[in-house]
Amino acid sequence: MKILLISPAYPETFWSFRHALKFIGKKASHPPLGLLTVAAMLPADWEKRLLDLTFSKLRDSDLEWADLVFIGGMSIQRLSAEEVIDRCVAQGKRIVAGGPFFTVYHEQFDQIDHFILGEVEHSMPRFLADLAAGTARRVYLPEERPDLDSTPIPAWDLIRMKDYAEMSIQYSRGCPFNCDFCDITTLFGRAVRTKSAGRLIAELDALYDGGWRGRVFFVDDNFIGNRSRLKREVLPAMIRWLEKRGHPFDFTTEASIDLADDAELMDLMVQAGFRCVFVGVETPNDESLRECNKRQNRGRDLSESIHTIQRSGLQVLGGFILGFDSDPPAIFGRLSRFVQESGIVTAMVGLLNAPRGSRLYERLQSEGRLIDDFAGNNTALAMNFVPRMDREALYEGYRKVISDLYSVRSYYRRVRTFLETYEPPRSRLRLRDTGYLRALIGSMFSLGMLERGRREYWKLFFWTLARRPRLFRFAITFAIYGLHFRRVFEPMIQH
Repeated sequence: MKILLISPAYPETFWSFRHALKFIGKKASHPPLGLLTVAAMLPADWEKRLLDLTFSKLRDSDLEWADLVFIGGMSIQRLSAEEVIDRCVAQGKRIVAGGPFFTVYHEQFDQIDHFILGEVEHSMPRFLADLAAGTARRVYLPEERPDLDSTPIPAWDLIRMKDYAEMSIQYSRGCPFNCDFCDITTLFGRAVRTKSAGRLIAELDALYDGGWRGRVFFVDDNFIGNRSRLKREVLPAMIRWLEKRGHPFDFTTEASIDLADDAELMDLMVQAGFRCVFVGVETPNDESLRECNKRQNRGRDLSESIHTIQRSGLQVLGGFILGFDSDPPAIFGRLSRFVQESGIVTAMVGLLNAPRGSRLYERLQSEGRLIDDFAGNNTALAMNFVPRMDREALYEGYRKVISDLYSVRSYYRRVRTFLETYEPPRSRLRLRDTGYLRALIGSMFSLGMLERGRREYWKLFFWTLARRPRLFRFAITFAIYGLHFRRVFEPMIQH
């Protein structure tokens, strides 16, 4: 059996980093971890190929070769997925689909032959057995939540690791919180399931043995959902592994803001090689936090929590949302000031949308306010429901926030705010493995000579060399990120 696994293309978005990747000679940010994991579940004697359409072309010959096409992805990949499906149908190819997008929207795709929805560890063997018997059903649903140690190590041999800026790994599924606008608990539940320390180390070994050196992204929606196991088993095992292997990786992940309350956990994460953490801050308006059931963010000084995490040695990447029913007219200026003063350089600010499966979706549906499905782009100028605030006023306020945060001068000022206070741990990751020198030279030519904002680039360049030379690498990285963000937000930024 010949299997073609297809990851639909990601469009240009905030997180694609498309305009930054060229500085380090990479084609995409992350590999398609879900499809690589699925590939490892298929019989060893089947021939398998994987196409990542973010940078590869789907040729007719690829489809002609395949007996079966597997496709997965997220909502943001919908347009590309639909094009792939149409081409498969035109060539009479049998299609198997799964992943977050098809789990939610499978009823909209009559052309697909088989769906393996939700978590597939238990349903994939049933599908394969039925396929061999010639009795494969159209829809397979999970019967229970799987033990994550049963998940196979991804089939890393199907990709060229050097095409990607970071590798990906999954340690846990589920989140103890239940924010109204989030569908994670619908997909994975509130009980946090984790891999054992031994199993996680085996996955790190697989990445290392595959030749990877550099950044690894833990894709967990809340890495600290099970703190006791992290502190007792997992992080100490990672620390020992890094020492043994000579610190070939460093890590980034996502966590709730209550990480700031646990000094021991932050210290262990830093020792275990974590350098960045994405935090859903959402809004400085407490009424809006109450409205969306973001209880872990309430009753605290959000800015101080961010500074606490950053003082520990973890850089905070922040997520923010505008468009809550409780947002006052002053929210736009308030949010801009909050982000600037907190020094969160990578601040994803988006308009509220309601994904299927979220409590927000159900509430808005009951109120008759839903108007469309969420397309998956967190920073698009679009909402899939009727907001309480006048829509045009909300859109104009959003444009103003983006302009405030990502126009050249504002962005570089925020970078400097971060660099003035951040004290990173000593990184043992070898610079030759990160593309740093290539990025430095490229930034000096492109940002320092060709692009708008040349003066601000050189001011940051020499200020960092003089005042914070240890952070010079961060300054160059942020300058490159800034170019990407400006390109993504170009229509909204006031020059």
